[in-house]
Amino acid sequence: MAAFAAHGHLRLCVMLLALHAALAWDISEWWARAFLLAHFGLFLLWQPVWRGEREIELRHALLVVGAGVVLAASSSWWLVAVWLAVLFGLIGGSVPGTADRRQRLASVLAAVYLLSMLLIWVVPQLHAGSVVETAQLALVRYGLAFIPLAIGLTRTESVRDAALVVVDLFYSILLFLLVLVLVLGSFVVQQVSHSAYPWALAQTLFVIALLLVALSWLWNPRSGFAGLGQMLSRYLLSIGLPFERWIQNLAELAQVEAQPERFLEAALQRMLEMPWVTGLEWRAVSAGGEFGRKSGHVSEIAAQEIALRVYTRWQPSPAMLLHTKLLAQMVGYFYRAKQREQTQLQNAYTQAIYETGSRLTHDVKNLLQSLHSLCAVAETSTPEQAAALQALMQRQLPQITQRLNTTLEKLRAPGFAAASLVDAKAWWDALVQRYSARDIRFRFDATASAPGPSVPAELFDSVAANLIENAIRKRTHGGELEVGVTFSPANGGQLTVCDTGAPVAEGIAAQLFAAPVASRYGLGVGLYHAARHAAQLEYTLRLAANERGRVCFELARRSAG
Repeated sequence: MAAFAAHGHLRLCVMLLALHAALAWDISEWWARAFLLAHFGLFLLWQPVWRGEREIELRHALLVVGAGVVLAASSSWWLVAVWLAVLFGLIGGSVPGTADRRQRLASVLAAVYLLSMLLIWVVPQLHAGSVVETAQLALVRYGLAFIPLAIGLTRTESVRDAALVVVDLFYSILLFLLVLVLVLGSFVVQQVSHSAYPWALAQTLFVIALLLVALSWLWNPRSGFAGLGQMLSRYLLSIGLPFERWIQNLAELAQVEAQPERFLEAALQRMLEMPWVTGLEWRAVSAGGEFGRKSGHVSEIAAQEIALRVYTRWQPSPAMLLHTKLLAQMVGYFYRAKQREQTQLQNAYTQAIYETGSRLTHDVKNLLQSLHSLCAVAETSTPEQAAALQALMQRQLPQITQRLNTTLEKLRAPGFAAASLVDAKAWWDALVQRYSARDIRFRFDATASAPGPSVPAELFDSVAANLIENAIRKRTHGGELEVGVTFSPANGGQLTVCDTGAPVAEGIAAQLFAAPVASRYGLGVGLYHAARHAAQLEYTLRLAANERGRVCFELARRSAG
């Protein structure tokens, strides 16, 4: 019993065997009707339309029970023919959605059995005075019975109720109509021409084949003009409101409205332009509303994060409903795009605040390092050095105060402030004075300087402080090494800081200016922000040399090429 419930092909096999027992002999007998009723019950167990856990409405349940009672109580071959056509459509419509090859084979065998039973046995019973040959009777009663048995012997994968085969509604309806046309066509041809049934069936099959070939060619012709497929697509995309105009309206509205909720409200209000829409009711994550007036015909549509209730003047056709769903989906996509755009703006603002805070924290750390250096000089100075110490304090403290004021000014708004240009020679003299007691070799290259050159003071101060402090910290942890600073005011200024220590590791050097990196000396965060600041002002900060005994960083204006 468990295997019967788990394997759909066994249910299909028993269902077809019960149908065979009811039809292959006298349908008017009581036991044939009992088999027909059992067949309908097995069909309810096999049917792929309703899932086992789904609750069926009362009207649907009454309709199904009524159909089963009529099928079992009636002895009409016409009703049996319609029922076989319905089964053929359901089974044939499930073949495209079946992934398992053996399960697909079972469905094909079932379709062959139903079509054979219909054409060989049921349709001849519709003709008054038809004579059943002995060979035909033996074929129906005993030959066709092997097909359901073959389905039962087909080994398919276990399929639970939660994973039922999907039935393609379009294919099912198309196959059902084709079978009806075949049955009625052969019946009409035989009645009109008074020919034998096999000849009437062959004529009907030939005409249907010609119609299918013509329809397939008209659906997708290769002669340079649009086929029925493109005409149907245009019809579905242009009902009431052309799809191209709707997309253009949404794009124009997206350029005007920046807030996602206001864009959504304006876009949905434009859906009232469709002639069959009388009102809309919508709900989003953080907003909702309604437009127009309500009517007795309502369709519920879910598009992205939007729940829509569309009120129409009349019951919408499937094409209208499909068109409305397509328009609602486009609104949902644009709405999600506006939400992502707003999120990106917020993230960019937060990122700017974070980067500004990180950069200013590094600037404050450099200022604190300068104050520590001054305090160390004051603590180790002798009374004889009081005059020199006072002169040093008079030079350094105003510069530190100015740099601290500049740092605090950056806190007013996130982002990089506008560059303030100062005289290159004055900036260089201030830098030399600031680090005069740190055992650093300074060299000023004035061979190519133009009259009165200037440099962005904030950028050069930040880069010089980062590079020099990193080199001094490197000297503190790595033993004696020389630190040299070279400056050329030509071409917007070029600053080079070199040391004779160990090179930067290859893994760190590759990401040094692209992202914050971790190192023993804190190298990476300050240089990352300094490189971004340099790029803002069309400068480039790079590792010019990276070998043992010669590690050089260079800040220069970006070349025109």
